[in-house]
Amino acid sequence: MTKTGRHTMTAQNTATAHSTATARTTARDNGRAGVVLGAATVAMGLIAGAFYTFSCGVMPGLARSSDRAYIEATQHINDAILNPVFFASLFGALLLTGAAAWMLRRTPANWWVLAALLAYVAAFAVTVVVNVPLNEQLADAGDPAKIADPAAVRADFEDAWVVWNAVRAVLSTVAVAFLARALVLFGRARRESAAQSAYLDPAAGSSASR
Repeated sequence: MTKTGRHTMTAQNTATAHSTATARTTARDNGRAGVVLGAATVAMGLIAGAFYTFSCGVMPGLARSSDRAYIEATQHINDAILNPVFFASLFGALLLTGAAAWMLRRTPANWWVLAALLAYVAAFAVTVVVNVPLNEQLADAGDPAKIADPAAVRADFEDAWVVWNAVRAVLSTVAVAFLARALVLFGRARRESAAQSAYLDPAAGSSASR
């Protein structure tokens, strides 16, 4: 073998090794991005389900109660829901979707993740700006048995809370749909990448498909 031939083979081997290492790194990054995107979708689904349940069952059921019973039950619900499980989905949906948007910023799926993030930011803003202050207002009303005009307290809370909860339920449900679309595109792109890697380098393709 000539000196030029040896140099050419060395260069080819180096290029192949670099390509294989790049494919494996990309596969690991895609794997992590997929986990984060999946977790974001689950968290978003949970919080959308919570808002949906309030709109479809909890608030309509409470609406049949007397004024004092309504205030007492709603105060208890608002207090009980402030727990780590609820906060994990409320804040997790926001943080995980944001992380997924960053990790997938150079992929077609990113636009759907960004759309989901914007929809949920709007839902989160409704929660912070409207629903939480209304909850605090109801809590500040004190013991329902001692409220002079429970009908007025209920009227100041109920209609606004129900309407804005419906808004955030719709927004978070839309966010779930966007994330589901992102998952489809992400999976398709990953399969295509794995197939291409397998064609160019069987070892890299095997790593990318895991």
